[in-house]
Amino acid sequence: MVSAVRGRGPRAVDVVAAALERIARADPGLCAFTEVWDEEALRRAAEVDARVGGSREAGERLPLAGVPIAVKGRGGLRAAGELLAAGAVAVGATSVPGPGTPWQTWGLGTHGRTVNPWRADRTPGGSSAGSAVAVAAGLVPLATGGDGAGSVRIPAAWCGVVGLKTTAGRLPSADPTGLATRGVLARTAADAAAWWRVVSRRQTPGEAPGPLPVAALWSPDLGFADPDPEPVALARAAVGRLVDAGVVRLVRPSAAPSLLDPAPAWLALRTPGADLAGAHRVRAENDRRLERLFSAAELLLTPTTPTAPHGHDGPGDTYSTALTWAFNVSGHPALSLPAGFGADGCPAGLQLVAPRGREALVLAVAREAERRGACP
Repeated sequence: MVSAVRGRGPRAVDVVAAALERIARADPGLCAFTEVWDEEALRRAAEVDARVGGSREAGERLPLAGVPIAVKGRGGLRAAGELLAAGAVAVGATSVPGPGTPWQTWGLGTHGRTVNPWRADRTPGGSSAGSAVAVAAGLVPLATGGDGAGSVRIPAAWCGVVGLKTTAGRLPSADPTGLATRGVLARTAADAAAWWRVVSRRQTPGEAPGPLPVAALWSPDLGFADPDPEPVALARAAVGRLVDAGVVRLVRPSAAPSLLDPAPAWLALRTPGADLAGAHRVRAENDRRLERLFSAAELLLTPTTPTAPHGHDGPGDTYSTALTWAFNVSGHPALSLPAGFGADGCPAGLQLVAPRGREALVLAVAREAERRGACP
């Protein structure tokens, strides 16, 4: 949870010290971190306490005062400036895929391969592997991520946490293709919303959601994917709970939501020197179809992943990104919400996709789902 240090709650030093103790105890088995910054984190926490002030009323009002966060990869601090300025305390860098494999749904921490906290023989997903594990295991309430094809949403789904990918271009990104955007992994939608308020700095006019229930379209496969039955069933059951709780209402379109398979376009956009004419055609056609979908409803709902978490030997023939990377190509914001547990004991996710610039909408729906008991 987001700490109440700025009120009359615990000191930032105490909150951060507790997080460091949890990491020291659990990380040798989870391998979520590549670096842990004990001394620097405690020094930073003491600075936050000083800024907040002993009397609390007279000190600075820092929206993330004393919140221990993890950052994705060794370079993650470069993208965490707003969070640190808001009083968050970075406690370490999380694992990402290491060398020697063509697939990205794994991580390599200081102590070895990163494991799913629900089943050690399964992957946590990636590439924000360690960030998802650190949040799911309760080591930190927030961790930063980057999402170029599903790298926030896939591990969020497989670890049972909330994962938000932002609209392309809304936040600075080092990816010249524009496919990768910043994101966050959090234990609750409220904490993800706190991250969003800090990094976005202000709410864009017209961004706030309207009254509930929100009109939504459901698609099990986006018209091209071939997901396994279980993640589809878990996501559809989660939609049913949202409907029963009055959070969304399903709109029945004249035709099932259908996009072109974005795989060739995504791969071309990521390949230097590739002919991009076909990619631009796919992007333009999917943009047209998504515009039509969002004229009928405010949200598009899908399973987050086409499969359950795979083992550490790799994903097999199914792209774990099958249901996520269309929205990296299109640039739409998307959020993975916990949807329940499969027969293997691992979590699954429900993906909420909104029109560009509507992060506040997916966050509001996720918060209401949690508040009304519609999330497992």
